Amino acid sequence: MHALTLISFLFFTGLVALITWWLTRRDDHESTNGYFLAGRSLTFPLIAGSLLMTNLSTEQMVGLNGAAFSDGLSVMAWEVIAVIALVALALFFLPRFLRSGIATLPQLLAIRFDNGTQLIANIIFLIAYAVILLPIILYSGAMGLQGMLDLPGLTGIQSSTTLLWLTVWVVGIIGALYALFGGLRTVAVSDTLNGVGLLIGGFLIVYVGLQAVSGGEGVLAGWELLKASDPQKLNSIGGPEQQVPFSTVFTGVLLLHLFYWTTNQQIIQRTFAAKNLAEGQKGVLLTGAFKLLGPLYLVLPGIIAYHLYADQGVRADEAYGHLVFNVLPPYLTGFFAAVMVGAILSSFNSALNSTTTIFSLGIYKGVLKKDASEEQVVKSGKVFGWIMALTTMTIAPLLAGQESLFGYLQKMNAIYFIPLLAVVLVGLLTKRVPPMAAKVALVGGCLLIAAGYFVPPFDKLPGIMHEFHFVAAVFVLLVAVMLLIGKLRPRATPWVHEDSGEVDLTPWKGAVPSAVVLVVLVILLYGAFAG
Repeated sequence: MHALTLISFLFFTGLVALITWWLTRRDDHESTNGYFLAGRSLTFPLIAGSLLMTNLSTEQMVGLNGAAFSDGLSVMAWEVIAVIALVALALFFLPRFLRSGIATLPQLLAIRFDNGTQLIANIIFLIAYAVILLPIILYSGAMGLQGMLDLPGLTGIQSSTTLLWLTVWVVGIIGALYALFGGLRTVAVSDTLNGVGLLIGGFLIVYVGLQAVSGGEGVLAGWELLKASDPQKLNSIGGPEQQVPFSTVFTGVLLLHLFYWTTNQQIIQRTFAAKNLAEGQKGVLLTGAFKLLGPLYLVLPGIIAYHLYADQGVRADEAYGHLVFNVLPPYLTGFFAAVMVGAILSSFNSALNSTTTIFSLGIYKGVLKKDASEEQVVKSGKVFGWIMALTTMTIAPLLAGQESLFGYLQKMNAIYFIPLLAVVLVGLLTKRVPPMAAKVALVGGCLLIAAGYFVPPFDKLPGIMHEFHFVAAVFVLLVAVMLLIGKLRPRATPWVHEDSGEVDLTPWKGAVPSAVVLVVLVILLYGAFAG
């Protein structure tokens, strides 16, 4: 059994690596445009596949299903509300990003404000990715694999701590190889291949899970049994005691989605590499359509696991791995573990690729060595990438013991998500707000939210008003402060957003109709399961 699982795992992992190498072997990995932006050549299937897989890592598969194990269908807000943010990206943000011809979001802040604002944003991104994002991807991936593959049986290592360190380092090194030797197009191609596998595997888990619920009587019988035995788990409207109370969908949850999908370098870098605006919009809106399916494979398995294992003492973040291990046959367990490794790798290598892009273009070329050649800039990214990879592989195992991995991730992300979103929005929507306002908002916003989480007596605020309402209040405050500074000390001349001429900015004719359909479907989905 173990041999079959391991063989199928190695076969599928190796197959994705081989196809990716074959498709990208002649790519330009030497110039900054080729390495960091895939030569601005990405078409909509690659953009959608890469967006989906960069987002879909094990902190989603393990963490969100774990949240569903605890709270039920209400946590689908972390998938479904993403559609609204993706519509905003396609119609508002992406045309402005591509007009600027940027490779990193902080470069936009340099164009709109000044180089000092860009430097602060670069530093915020680098610290956040090193301390929050990359370690959580590796830790959640290692936890998911331990649950799925029976690693003690496969390796003979019984110590869970040793296994955790070993898994983190193996996955981290493979991910670093993809990201640092291949560049963005390699990441996008491997993401898309893994994305196909993940969707197949995700729906397969739902199918065999519902079969297990019904005792082999069929999927529909399993669904009916689930509705009858656990109706409280199938309510899309979150109660006040749950992780996502319904009211927070319109405040902090929506704002976190807006930052994540519209101003998060790790995600939007592949949209900067779009061949033209029309391809970018198609890719972003196709991703929105896939996110509507998210509750099926990212929430429902957690509810199935609750039905099957709630009385067995299974912890929330162990639920998904436990379900996969118990309901899939060994050859499919290996395939699914390979897909999961692909999901971990895609998020890890995308974040690492974005980190090296920010460092190389923003810090190395922008501050340390302004006359650096193309070759030196790419080399600096690879060296820094290895330093970052080794740092995060050391931090990741230290995250063991968090109560809710997904909840912890959202909470920590808010510290830098909210200030950056406020600055980008005000920057794009106003002409006179000066650089000083952006700097005050970036530094002050991060400090305010961190104080609200960790510094007494301010840490009582998120408890009184729910932490998602708290971060929304900070967002409103930051916008107000920036507008006030803009009123009192405006720029001498209004900012003009010039076209860089890098890509064709003709929009896709179907963008607005598709966006309207997606928003209507979000409302219908919530209405269908409102209890």
